[in-house]
Amino acid sequence: MNVPTMEQLMAEGKQPEILFWVGSAGSYDDRAKKITKAFVKILNKANVDFAVLGPEESCTGDVAKRAGNEFLFQMQAMMNIEVLNAYEVKRIVTCDPHSFNCLKNEYPSLGGNYEVIHHTQFIKELMDSGRLQSVGNTYKGKRITFHDPCYLGRANEVYDAPRDVLGLLNANLVEMKRHKATALCCGAGGAQMFKEPEKGDKDINVLRTEDALKTNPEIIATGCPYCNTMMTDGIKAKEKEDSIIVQDIAELIATAQDS
Repeated sequence: MNVPTMEQLMAEGKQPEILFWVGSAGSYDDRAKKITKAFVKILNKANVDFAVLGPEESCTGDVAKRAGNEFLFQMQAMMNIEVLNAYEVKRIVTCDPHSFNCLKNEYPSLGGNYEVIHHTQFIKELMDSGRLQSVGNTYKGKRITFHDPCYLGRANEVYDAPRDVLGLLNANLVEMKRHKATALCCGAGGAQMFKEPEKGDKDINVLRTEDALKTNPEIIATGCPYCNTMMTDGIKAKEKEDSIIVQDIAELIATAQDS
């Protein structure tokens, strides 16, 4: 895949339109890598001039901050800010709402001031400007429900962009009873992704999956790699993996573009 690094472009005297922040999940988790690749396909299809940091990208420090290790967070953030500022980065696009929230809201106080965009917002921008053409009828009539990621929705009030992009698929978008500002967490936030769930009557991801199942969906759409993992596990817990798939919006758009 055609994925240049900032180092390569700067050596050629070029400044990309956007920096694609891949994030820890998109770099290392096998399932999330598919989301990364799907988004890169979209960027290449739309002829977007982009670059990644590659080995110079480090964890944003979000998980450390949520787990209470402010010192480690600031170490990570300062290291990343030094690299980003050295490359004079202005616009950052990421598929990870945790990185989105951290870079957008928590880096400025440490000297990292950037325009940070979620990948669904950028896909909508590409569609609106005509750089990304019609996505065909691959999902026409399919019942799709969208799960709002906490750090995209409730934390940053980005509700319309993912729904507007899904609307381009000519699918039947069915909202869960708890959606937008009232959406239930998938259970992965606050560093919960990396530990066993708290004791309770039912795991949060299973509760959220039950919300989705009440819409009788064929596809559960996500906009976050962590949500994708938790909802996929929820589908397996409810033994519905043979009839329902969980896919990121980028994967849906990339697949539709290929049709």
